[in-house]
Amino acid sequence: MLPARAALALVFALTSPWSAAQGPAAAAPAPAPLAADDALFRALGGEARIRRFTDDFYERMLKDPRIARYFDGVNTNYLKRVLGDYFCVVAGGPCTYDGVSMKDAHAHLGIDRAAFNALVEHLQDAMHAADVPFGVQNQLLARVAFFHRDIITK
Repeated sequence: MLPARAALALVFALTSPWSAAQGPAAAAPAPAPLAADDALFRALGGEARIRRFTDDFYERMLKDPRIARYFDGVNTNYLKRVLGDYFCVVAGGPCTYDGVSMKDAHAHLGIDRAAFNALVEHLQDAMHAADVPFGVQNQLLARVAFFHRDIITK
């Protein structure tokens, strides 16, 4: 558990970059404001580290009884790929995100604040386990923070 989890959750108050999408979407908007440069992408350790913490993040969510039900029937390989693409794109990396919008992906799930906070906890833990510095974690979280209104619907 990170010592500043409460502060980060408050700063994040944020978004779930996870999606219940089953497969490729038609046309998807950019997931977040694109970075002017790739500084955050590089600070995160590039695509390899992003994929590593994304896979860990997903596995942590599947094991958590508070939120595992949101992933019933989800194509695991697809979701891990689009989550990694999502983080890569919002960090200014060279990936392409082809998932659906956060609003469309989560509209039918009835996600409440408690489930959302559990997701944030797992994202932080996964980044911490991948040795992503705390300040860099905050930068990524800040880039996706504005989506929380699209995710929390209950």
